[in-house]
Amino acid sequence: MQFGLLTTVEMITAMLVYIPVAYLADRTTKKPFVLITFLNFTLFPLFLLFSHSFSMMVIAFVIRGLKEFGEPTRKALIMDLAPEDQKAGMFGLYYLIRNVIVSVAAFAGGFLWQLSPAVNLLTATAYGVLGTIYFALRGRDLKGS
Repeated sequence: MQFGLLTTVEMITAMLVYIPVAYLADRTTKKPFVLITFLNFTLFPLFLLFSHSFSMMVIAFVIRGLKEFGEPTRKALIMDLAPEDQKAGMFGLYYLIRNVIVSVAAFAGGFLWQLSPAVNLLTATAYGVLGTIYFALRGRDLKGS
């Protein structure tokens, strides 16, 4: 029952931010919204690790719901940056590369979990930090319409 409640918290959080953030991102630059999304992906495993009560788990799952913060913005940025005649192919290539990386990470996570759940969650956080910093420094952006 608690996991169902936590999932509900995650989904309600995601629904509350999805459209307003997409609206704002269309009127400004997209990169800050994507960065906030990556930050939430990075913070979730850390909060999960240190959540030793149900109320802390609720906070962790609010953060998990905030992973949708820049989801429409990230997809729009991918399309905006793709060459005009290759948008569909670039979108597919992005998801191919992303899903291969996620699959390998999930597989590796199983081995890390056997060492310790803390090792798994801290490793996920570390990779999140690296990816967020990389995007902050090297990620491109376009002005909204």
